[in-house]
Amino acid sequence: MRKYETIFILQPELSEDDIKSVTAKAQDVISTYKGECFRMDDWGIRKLAYPIKKSARGRYYYLRFDGNSALIAELERRLRLDDKVLRYQSVNITDLPERVAPEKKVDAAEAATEEDGQEEVVTAEESAE
Repeated sequence: MRKYETIFILQPELSEDDIKSVTAKAQDVISTYKGECFRMDDWGIRKLAYPIKKSARGRYYYLRFDGNSALIAELERRLRLDDKVLRYQSVNITDLPERVAPEKKVDAAEAATEEDGQEEVVTAEESAE
């Protein structure tokens, strides 16, 4: 199974029932196609870069799940047919590196300069020597 992220934008003036119906449809598609939903976040109402269907704002939703290409095709088909959805985009994140940066190893000399609040500045002339 591949890892996917989908972000979709809903009309900002939708009621809570309408929002729940759209998110429930998305989760239903994932479960029907034997996918696994890991995260569904409401990012809230934000200003759009440009008006879409005469709307300057939109409610953003983030969806992170595992599935196959048939799942993506059906999810995007349902989002496309729903009038409440302004835009959507799905991205395959299977081969991307993890988003959490590993801890940076610091040796004793770097730790000492960080504690003092002073950093050693090396000019180009000194590094050439």
